[in-house]
Amino acid sequence: MIAATLFLGFGVLLAAGVPVGICLGLAGAFAIWLADQSIMAMPTNVYAGIAKYPLIAIPMFVLVGCVFERTGVALRLVRFASAIVGAGRGALASVAVLVAMVLGGITGSGPANSAAVGQVMTKAMVEDGYPRPFIASTVGAAAATDILIPPSIAFIVYAVLVPGVSVPAIFAAGMIPGVLAGLFIIGAVVAISIVKDFGGKARRTEVLHVWQTFKEAIWGLMAPVVILGGMRIGIFTPTEAAVVAVFFGLFVGFVVYRSLTLRDVYEMLIEAGEISAVILIVVALATVFAWSTSTLGIVRPIAEWVVGLGFGSAGTLALLTVFLIIVGMFLDGISIFLILLPILLPIAATFGWDLTWFGVVLTMMIAIGQFTPPMAVNLMVSCRIAGVPMETTIPWVTWMVLAMTAAAACVMAVPDLALWLPRVMGLG
Repeated sequence: MIAATLFLGFGVLLAAGVPVGICLGLAGAFAIWLADQSIMAMPTNVYAGIAKYPLIAIPMFVLVGCVFERTGVALRLVRFASAIVGAGRGALASVAVLVAMVLGGITGSGPANSAAVGQVMTKAMVEDGYPRPFIASTVGAAAATDILIPPSIAFIVYAVLVPGVSVPAIFAAGMIPGVLAGLFIIGAVVAISIVKDFGGKARRTEVLHVWQTFKEAIWGLMAPVVILGGMRIGIFTPTEAAVVAVFFGLFVGFVVYRSLTLRDVYEMLIEAGEISAVILIVVALATVFAWSTSTLGIVRPIAEWVVGLGFGSAGTLALLTVFLIIVGMFLDGISIFLILLPILLPIAATFGWDLTWFGVVLTMMIAIGQFTPPMAVNLMVSCRIAGVPMETTIPWVTWMVLAMTAAAACVMAVPDLALWLPRVMGLG
């Protein structure tokens, strides 16, 4: 009864438009009160939820995204990618995906990635003959690769919550699946563009030379190398890497591109502070929810019920896939991890799944939910920029959902797609 009240209360509050963090905290507190448990455990759990060293990286990576968004990195990456890909049907759509993948290795935020790519690409793609609903679908789907390609805030939270999984290991594990997902999306958008004759309409007024555009974009391309390379060499930890990335971005903005001002820094600090506060509040209050589920004995019966369905390892993974895609339509990745990991980890232990691989698979499912209507956060942003209602994207985004699902199926079928790189790098 109390378990039903816990999840029902959360669902009702969420449907009423209450912020996710508040829903988690209130539902957890109400369940604790109903069970006659000490409500004074709440402050301790709220503090314990965010008093973890790796979480310090989150505000820094958020700030990195703000810095690179304002320096003009996205525009320079678009020029470089356009020079490589060239013109023709599907060319600019492919460029949008490639740029989103690179920015995903800098920002770690899907909506921010969607906004940055959408603002740069929408006008150019419209002029090149792409319909606006297709543009919004492409940008929203491409931006979903951000939580797979490190640095990923969702990966940081997962590593903090799951014993035995390190941040560097899951960062490395997400690299190949993230690139694979991007390539599958490129395949989908190019196929659609060829069939529907999208792109190749606009006449270029200048020739974009690969070498010249590469020199302009090199600083943006170097950011993921600095972040991941420094961690691999052992110069700094993931948390320290976030700080280094901030100073790298400021150096690029002030010294190289000279596109930042002190006023920009002030605004970026405010923006990053607000976003980070929201994330950490959700983490803190979700800890109350998770603590109530474990204390009240809710987790084990649910996990045993799922295992007891008798679907086996592959069948259970397929069931979780469908469930997580649906949940991902309504909640962000961090909230999903905080709510469901207490239930999912015993299931993974039962089947002997590698927890680093399992984290990548879960994150791919969540990424698909980020651009699957009706509550797709990335798609909301790209639709707003493109100026179209979300329902008009369904004929196009459906193919991109299928493409990333196929990429996820490859990672499920071949775990080494996620585990090979951490093993080679000596991280797992």
